[in-house]
Formats: sequence, structure tokens, C-alpha cells
Amino acid sequence: MSKRVYNFNPGPAILPLPVLEEAQRDLLDFKGSGMSVLEVSHRGKAYEELHNETETLFKELLGAPADYRVLFMGGGASAQFALVPMNFLPAGAVADYILTGSFAEKAFEEAARVGEVHSAASSKATHYDRIPRPDEIQLSPDAAYVHITSNNTIFGTQWPVLPEFPGVPLVADMSSDILSRPFDVSKFGLIYAGAQKNLGPSGVTVVLISPEMLAKVNKNLPVIFQYTTYAKNNSLYNTPATFAVYIVNLVLKWLKANGGLAAMEQRNREKAALIYDALDASGGFYKGHAAKEFRSLMNVTFRLPGEELEAAFVSEAKQLDLIGLKGHRSVGGMRASIYNAMPVEGCRALADFMRDFAKRNG
Repeated sequence: MSKRVYNFNPGPAILPLPVLEEAQRDLLDFKGSGMSVLEVSHRGKAYEELHNETETLFKELLGAPADYRVLFMGGGASAQFALVPMNFLPAGAVADYILTGSFAEKAFEEAARVGEVHSAASSKATHYDRIPRPDEIQLSPDAAYVHITSNNTIFGTQWPVLPEFPGVPLVADMSSDILSRPFDVSKFGLIYAGAQKNLGPSGVTVVLISPEMLAKVNKNLPVIFQYTTYAKNNSLYNTPATFAVYIVNLVLKWLKANGGLAAMEQRNREKAALIYDALDASGGFYKGHAAKEFRSLMNVTFRLPGEELEAAFVSEAKQLDLIGLKGHRSVGGMRASIYNAMPVEGCRALADFMRDFAKRNG
């Protein structure tokens, strides 16, 4: 096998090596079928069993209520930006959005094309370096739902504790931190996550939806845009992204074998601390973008003293097999995406390099 690098890309992102190795075996012969996993029919027994098992595993790991449904959809989180208001924002109602980054903005802007929306809070004034405080959040009376983005990949912020809004359906884009820590799923009406950061490859979006939300779906939409269509047809109304669902299945099994979400959170905190400690101990050579109390466990963002040093940092890191560290153009600097599959050793290698680079260039 050719060497593996430490992949800090924000998505598509690193996958667990055991998952890739099992997929490699199944690529030619899936469960003794004589067919590749890429070739099996979505109506066949082998795929049907895998499909149903994936839904069960996802709910089990999250501790989701039994009556919640898991849907496998297409279009990424970007499609959900439109589908959520199309299904749940009727004429005359208003939806509240808490703006914490670029993807929250996109969700808000898309919903505004559908109906009336209200910015319940925003940290844009400080370049999204924090999450709004509870006393800053001003909800609309009788909001149709409240939408949050749990983790902000570009700016490196994360809700330290997920909010609750009793009496109002809570919708969350959890694309970049799903399954990274335990939380009370029953507080949410709908959760969606593009798979390509913490769940699997690009191509499938996993949705978890409550029966109360399913009962509110807009029945005047084309059927392909109604969440009930996916629920009633077990996400098989049209051909699903079978290979992507298969990889999600393997990732879920890997998560379960490695202790579930509680163990994953502990490991993620250890990984993030390695990098943040190197950042904080640099005497100002590295400057983090996120306010300390809102630092993400998934995406570590920081700047160096100048763009020339930042270019040198990326170049030297690549020579050490640390790739994907260049930050998003709207923030600049560096971004280390350290999703569940990133091993502790990768974060330790990056932290060691950060200390060495600062010593040589500070």
C-alpha cells in the first residue's frame, strides 16, 4: 500500500483506514454476491439489509427516539437549505435563523426566497468569531422553526452546548460535527448532515426527523421534495446513493466499535487540545480566529504573522505529509479539520510542526 498522509481537508475529508480497507475488499465481491458493492441493486436483499442496518445504527449511536426517521437524500446540505423552508415555512409564518457563519447565511438566504425569515441573532459583526449568547437571541412569536448551524467549518466555531427553545421546532445543520459528541436528539425536530465530513463520502445527506415534523410537511410540493416521500418509501422512492450509504454504514460500525459518541468526544477533545495548546503557547505567532470559549473541536482556524509565512507553512507541512491546511479565502490563514476519523497521531504531528515552525520563524 502506498503511504497515507494526514488529511486535514474540510470535506470530502479523512475516512477511517479500516473502513477504506473493508470497502477495498467489497469493491470486487460484496458479501459473496459475485458483484461489486457498486453494482448491487438498491432493490436487492443485500442492499436492503445494509440500508436498514444503517438507519438502525445511526439512531442507536445518537440515542434517537424510536419514532424518529432516518432519511438518505441527495443534494447535500445545500438542498436542505431550500427543502426545510419549502416544507415547513407556510405563507404568513416566519422562520428564525441564528447566523454563525457562511453556511448559516446561505441557509437564511435560501429560506428568504421561500418565505418570511428573521435573523434571531448573528455574530457577523465580529467576523463570526463566536456563537451568540442566549441573551442575544430574540425569537419571533410563534416561529415556524428555529434553525442553527452546530459547527462552523470556515470560522472554526462551535456551539459548546446545543441550545433549546421549548415549544419551537429546532432544526440543525450538523454537517461538520454530527456524531462527534453525545447530545439530546429529542430536542430537535430535524437534523441534517452532508456525509462528506464526519459520516462518509460525498453523495448522500443523512436526515433525522421527528414524527411531529413529518406531520407538518407541505403536501403541495412535488413529491420528490417532500420529506414524507422519503419516510414512506424508506428512502427508496428513487435510487439512493448506494455506495455512499454503504460507506456511511461502515463508518457507523467503526464508531460503535470505538466506543460510540462519548468515547469519540473524549478523543476529539484530546486531539483539539494538542493543536490549541501549540497555538496558545506560541507567544502570539499563531492567532486563533475563534474566541476561546467557542473554539470548534472539528475545525481549528488560525493566522500567522504574514501571507509569506502562511505559504511557507503550507509548503513545509505538505513535505511532512500534513495536507489540506490552507484556510478558506474568507478567513485566510490555516484550517485544520480534525473530524472523527483523524487519529490523535495526526494532531500530535501537526502540533509538533507548529512548535518547530514558530521557533524557526518567530
